[in-house]
Amino acid sequence: MTDEARGELTRGAVLRAAINMGNFLLVTGRTPEGDPDGVSPDMARTIAERLGVTLKLVPFKSPGEIADAVEVDAWDIALIGAEPQRAEKIEFTAAYAEIESTYLVPAGSPIQSIDEVDRPGVRIITSARSAYGLWLERNIKQATLIASDSPGGATAQFIEQGLDVLAGLRPGLLEDAAKMPGARVLDGQFAAVQQAVGTPKANTAAAAFLREFVEEAKSSGLVARLIEKHGVQGRLSVAPPA
Repeated sequence: MTDEARGELTRGAVLRAAINMGNFLLVTGRTPEGDPDGVSPDMARTIAERLGVTLKLVPFKSPGEIADAVEVDAWDIALIGAEPQRAEKIEFTAAYAEIESTYLVPAGSPIQSIDEVDRPGVRIITSARSAYGLWLERNIKQATLIASDSPGGATAQFIEQGLDVLAGLRPGLLEDAAKMPGARVLDGQFAAVQQAVGTPKANTAAAAFLREFVEEAKSSGLVARLIEKHGVQGRLSVAPPA
């Protein structure tokens, strides 16, 4: 910890932490005071405690909105998936947690494996500007990729339009599959969403502090304890060391 890092991250002794309310694994509820609660809010709380400042949680509906808000000085740290597009303006730590991204197919689908998805004529629906959606934008070459405004919207569109594949986080897809007779979540993953802590690119000293904090949080067992505390074991994993 350096005075320079503290100065880059806080103004008036307040740390503003952007929280993605759309990630149901990282934000699992509310505190008695009405603030977001879960693994990512608790990570932000621990960072604020380490800095010796007050925490102000800044909720956003989606990670895309958080990434946009870096332009208007709306937050000091952001707890979202680290993706190359976002990293152009945000300096990320290594991941502190990972979530599997995979596919759901409807009853009767001939698709049996992840390798069979990216083929001509296959229509994939995803949540726009999600970390896994950004990965698909970079990597899908033959299938048709359709973007919805939210995970829930993607599921509704998948059903209403009779699409071929629904992309998403494995825990959410398993819940969706339970409501769709015959639907299957494919084995394996096409990507692991890397949940990290970011700060604006200009905050070089702060970025160094945050990188060290995240590695300590993993090695000390803090991340594992938060995953257990909020009941998301088996759905959220501690990321490996950087």
